[in-house]
Amino acid sequence: MSSRTPVTRDQVMEYRKLGQTGLLVSLLGFGTSPLGDVFRKVDPSETTRAVHLAIDKGINFFDTSPYYGLTLAEARLGEALLGRRTGVIVATKCGRYGFDHFDFSAKRIVASVDESLKRLRTDYVDILQAHDVEFGDLDQIVNETIPAMRRIQESGKTRFIGISGYPLKSLLRVAQNTLVDTILSYCRYNLMNTEMDNALTQFARNHGIGLINASGLQMGLLTDEGAPPWHPAPAEIRDAAVTIARICRDRGAEISSVALRFCLDHPYVSTTLVGMASRSEVQSNLRLLRLQTNSALIEEIRSAIEGSLNYSWPSGRPENRD
Repeated sequence: MSSRTPVTRDQVMEYRKLGQTGLLVSLLGFGTSPLGDVFRKVDPSETTRAVHLAIDKGINFFDTSPYYGLTLAEARLGEALLGRRTGVIVATKCGRYGFDHFDFSAKRIVASVDESLKRLRTDYVDILQAHDVEFGDLDQIVNETIPAMRRIQESGKTRFIGISGYPLKSLLRVAQNTLVDTILSYCRYNLMNTEMDNALTQFARNHGIGLINASGLQMGLLTDEGAPPWHPAPAEIRDAAVTIARICRDRGAEISSVALRFCLDHPYVSTTLVGMASRSEVQSNLRLLRLQTNSALIEEIRSAIEGSLNYSWPSGRPENRD
């Protein structure tokens, strides 16, 4: 399923098939939400240099959305890709346009892709994804949104279509009732939660659907800094993350590196998205490709937080939650 292709003398990138799309995507994907000042203000010139370095080092998959920075991430990615679009796989999203602004109607989806293409300065994207489907009417998404996205595909404005979201139940229901090429799942496969493998992974494998994993750091939980104030996890889950960080430090390891390498080792996931906005972040994440997972450390971590494993918080409409 995967092949290893040398990119530079000191760096080897792995590429994997994305389901049945025919696309070969880098194992390490570039998440662009930081480009939209989602976590902190960033230097636009530095984000451009980060994108260029990522491409030069073999990262070819870039994931964005009009929601990230309220269109800022798309615009900055588009600027950075000027003259660098060839060979780059760009995925964007539709349906979510603000914290509580969702519109999965066919009319809005059609307008949305044109707006995204303008910001991205391209005439097509490789993947168009319905963003956070759990916040919509799943019947509408199956019967209206996805068909509209297929018509956009027929027009040549996107090569493939997919869905993204947090509750596994919602992702499965949509994928079981209509055809999608890719599924993006976030915060459901990492050191603290591997529920994605309970049902979604096997379904995707059985149907040739490309699987994308995001938020391998549990939206900041699995870092030395710990969870940001807005994080939805309760105190016991935050405390479990602190325990993981302590175990990693005691073993001479960095929690974020251990956590992301764990995600990269998944046997079916095609690409794991990591948010980046600077060259130093790109270089740091590229070093993960040269690390090997310490199985004993992973076992120690998961044993230490056994009572806190596989916790999920509510997301989306009540009827769509796990």
